[in-house]
Amino acid sequence: MIRQFDDKTCDLCARSPVTTTDHHLIPKEYGGADGPTAQLCSACHRQIHALFTNEELAGFYHTLERLADHPDMAKYLRWVKKQDPQKKITTRKSHRRRNQR
Repeated sequence: MIRQFDDKTCDLCARSPVTTTDHHLIPKEYGGADGPTAQLCSACHRQIHALFTNEELAGFYHTLERLADHPDMAKYLRWVKKQDPQKKITTRKSHRRRNQR
């Protein structure tokens, strides 16, 4: 079940007001079910899962700082911070993720 919180601020892009959802910093399948979460807008949440596998998230990108420091994510964050919080933002899977099987 995804809990949604209306009129909040995204912990990653800082846009507000947005509807946020819980993002498990360590994926549930890697033991993060009871671990720390972040409140993310749907655009940032989708972008994270488009860029990183759950294995990568569990192994290294399990903090907001590490996520934001990745070059592709940093570029995305610079762009998304300028977007209207109510704008529907589409996400494409990265070339690297598309080629993984």
